[in-house]
Amino acid sequence: MTVTTLDTVALENKVKEMYRQVAEQPDATFHFEMGRALALRLGYLAKDLDRIPAPSVDSFAGVGHYFQFADLKEGESVLDLGSGSGMDTFVASLYVGETGRVVGADMTDAQLQKADRLRIKGGFSNVSYTPANIMRLPFEDASFDVIISNGVINLCSDKQAVFSEAYRVLKPGGRLCLSDIVSEVQLPENIVCNASLWAACIGGAMQEDAYRDAVRNAGFEVENWKDNPEYGFISNSAKGATQTYRVKSMTLKALKA
Repeated sequence: MTVTTLDTVALENKVKEMYRQVAEQPDATFHFEMGRALALRLGYLAKDLDRIPAPSVDSFAGVGHYFQFADLKEGESVLDLGSGSGMDTFVASLYVGETGRVVGADMTDAQLQKADRLRIKGGFSNVSYTPANIMRLPFEDASFDVIISNGVINLCSDKQAVFSEAYRVLKPGGRLCLSDIVSEVQLPENIVCNASLWAACIGGAMQEDAYRDAVRNAGFEVENWKDNPEYGFISNSAKGATQTYRVKSMTLKALKA
C-alpha cells in the first residue's frame, strides 16, 4: 500500500524527530511505553536483557517479541529493519554468536550513534549499523538468513516496498520475523493522512488482512501470525484509536521459498 495523499517528507521528518527523542530522552512521555518492564512483559528473557547494554533497553520502543519465531542459530546473518538504539540487535547477537553477524539498519542519526557507542563499549564485535531507509536497502541480493523488525514497518509510507526489499536481501529459505502495529478496521483518510499520527505508530497501521496480503505479494509464505495483547498504547488519543479502529500489535513469521 502506497499512501499518495500523505506528505511523506513531513512523515519522515516527524519520525526522525520522535525517535531522536526516544534515543536521547527515554524518560520522556510518548504515546507508547518503553523500556525493560515493557520488554519483559512482551516476552524477552531477563537473562538476555542482563547481558546487553542497559541504555539500549531503556530506549526499547518495540511492540512485540518474535525471537521464539526467529529461532536464531549460531553463525547466522541477521538484519534488523529499524534497529533503533540496538536492543534487538544485541539480543540477536547473543544467539548467532561470534561466527554470526547482526546488521542494524535505521534512518535516525541519534539512534544509530547511540547504538554504535553501546556496541563499541560493550564489545559486540558481531554487530554493525548502517544508515538506511528500509524501503530502499543498501544490501546485495540474498545477503541474510533472517530479517527482524519491531514496531517499525507501520511507520513506512510504502510497506510493499519494505517487504519486497526484505524478500530481495534474504537468502532462499530465509525467514522474516517481525512485530508491528496493524488495525482490524481500515483507518479513515483523516487519520491515514496525518503525519503526526503516523509518527506515533497509529496512522500508519495497515488493516491486518491487507498487511498479510502485502507480505505474500512480496513472495513470502506466512507461516505464523499472533496478536500481542500484552502491548498497549498509553496516551488517551492513542487509546481512543485502539478502541475505535482496533489498532493492535501482532507478530508474524514468513518464509522465502
